[in-house]
Amino acid sequence: MQRRTCHFSGRVQGVGFRYTVNHSAMRYDLRGYVRNLADGRVELVMEGDEKEMDRLVEEIKRQMSGFIKDVKCETSPPTGEFQDFSVRHR
Repeated sequence: MQRRTCHFSGRVQGVGFRYTVNHSAMRYDLRGYVRNLADGRVELVMEGDEKEMDRLVEEIKRQMSGFIKDVKCETSPPTGEFQDFSVRHR
């Protein structure tokens, strides 16, 4: 199990991005959250199997390709703090 934090930039706020991510994440065995950041990016924090996280990020890239300019992800040890996956409001 790993933790991954991804930051999506581009036109990713106000286009249903968080809800698309949340809906897609429900199909995977992942826990965490997605939220808008004040600087215009969207942050995705998730914990789970590396392959499941890879699949989710690739699915998001496909579904939201017209809005994403860049994606930066970093991996860290999991904390186990999440019970489910949710949309956070800052």
